[in-house]
Amino acid sequence: MEKISNYQLLLTTCPNSEVANKLAHTLLKKHLAACVNILPNIQSVYEWKGDIVSDTEVLLFIKTRHEHYATIEQTLLQQHPYEVPELIAFPIENGLPSYLTWLDNVVTTH
Repeated sequence: MEKISNYQLLLTTCPNSEVANKLAHTLLKKHLAACVNILPNIQSVYEWKGDIVSDTEVLLFIKTRHEHYATIEQTLLQQHPYEVPELIAFPIENGLPSYLTWLDNVVTTH
């Protein structure tokens, strides 16, 4: 049986800083994330509807608990302007114990 990590790092991209900040603040206010890092001005190159597209985007690193993924996904689908927003989850297998304790204290658990 595979062990499921209690913690996740989620990645998503936004079209601009306004959308990124709004989403980050929503996740923090709802206690779905402990921290969201916002990295501006990344260059994304991807295929969309048969064309190769190159856009400047804003990348979000969302630190959260595993059990909040579904709620974050729904929040993203409701608030994100993209037809198909990116949302990728990575398990956090190890971390500084005091940081993970802080994450637990900030993020509401079920």
